[in-house]
Amino acid sequence: MKKTNTSRKGLTLHQKEALTGYAFILLPLISLIVLMYYPIIRSFFISFFNWDLLTDPSFIGLENYKTMINDEVFRVSLLNTFKWVIIYVPMSVVTSFLLALLLDRKMKAAGFFRTFYYIPVVCPIVVVALLWVWIYNTDYGILNYLLGVVGIDPVGWLTDERFSLLAIAIMSTWKWAGYNMLIFLSALQGIDESLYEAAALDGITPWQKLRYIKLPLIMPSIYFVMLTAVIDAFQMYTEIFIMTKGGPGYSTYTVSYYLWSNAFEYSKMGYACAMAVVLFVIIMAITLVQNKFLNREYDN
Repeated sequence: MKKTNTSRKGLTLHQKEALTGYAFILLPLISLIVLMYYPIIRSFFISFFNWDLLTDPSFIGLENYKTMINDEVFRVSLLNTFKWVIIYVPMSVVTSFLLALLLDRKMKAAGFFRTFYYIPVVCPIVVVALLWVWIYNTDYGILNYLLGVVGIDPVGWLTDERFSLLAIAIMSTWKWAGYNMLIFLSALQGIDESLYEAAALDGITPWQKLRYIKLPLIMPSIYFVMLTAVIDAFQMYTEIFIMTKGGPGYSTYTVSYYLWSNAFEYSKMGYACAMAVVLFVIIMAITLVQNKFLNREYDN
């Protein structure tokens, strides 16, 4: 009789709570499927077609991938992408960590400096890129003006193949250092003060404190920052589009920029999707290897 009454009254409290939870996650789940998973799957299928966005796509099998193997610009773009990752990731992680160490101290106006270093993060990337284009200008940029004050000839930061990638990496590091700094800073401030007090009784030096206390305890945060920095570096596009358009020559062409050019300038959407698939596989493979390596180091 009790079971019959319960069913007549409707859903139980547990069932209502479950439905409420499903309702809250439904919209984000739909957004994830529509905006992420569907485009990935769709890109994979389009990579087997020749499609100019105007006419109906025609199936060509693996021709886009064969073309990619013999495409010298793609090889240069892939090499530049790896160069970019090697330059940008260490620079970004080290800069963010050093800023966090500086702010992880009892000092006046600490909140001001945290806000000051975080301001570039909230600035639109287009605005930041245009600002640095002016800073790097060979003729009237402030950076070359300062170099001239100390007797150094002007440098073509964005017009010289030797410096173009490095110049963009410096700008990107300045732009995003504040974000990673907050991650490191929160990890550092989460360390129990009693550990420092016990170490001080043993006469530990600041370097030993950093090496044996701080670094081991914030390793999960370091791993997270490194993983996200690598993934973001492989997808870098906006900075190049605003600052160099891939030049000088092909010195700042990356896979992401070349992909965009083929899709929306040359109307080769199938070829662009093939590059997107290759880039996805590379990012996934490096992420899995890096994650396995970092987890093994952390477990040890």
